[in-house]
Amino acid sequence: MEQIDINKTPPPREFLEKHIDAARFLDYVSTRSPVFKERPLPRSKKEAIDLMMDNPNLIRRPILVRGSKVTFGFDKDEYDRLT
Repeated sequence: MEQIDINKTPPPREFLEKHIDAARFLDYVSTRSPVFKERPLPRSKKEAIDLMMDNPNLIRRPILVRGSKVTFGFDKDEYDRLT
């Protein structure tokens, strides 16, 4: 398994646009981050991705990529299914 530090090598915008659900875009933002708490809530997928591109530590992590399946944030059940 390859591990990438997203603060040093953030995922490209195209990756985020492809894998972030427009209806649930806040599920992909690390709302516990101090940076996030200083900002207003993003109102759209585009605003959420713009914030993530400016501050990669706002991306919910870890990001698990297994084939075409991508999971943001730790979900033990999902990880067990995919690994």
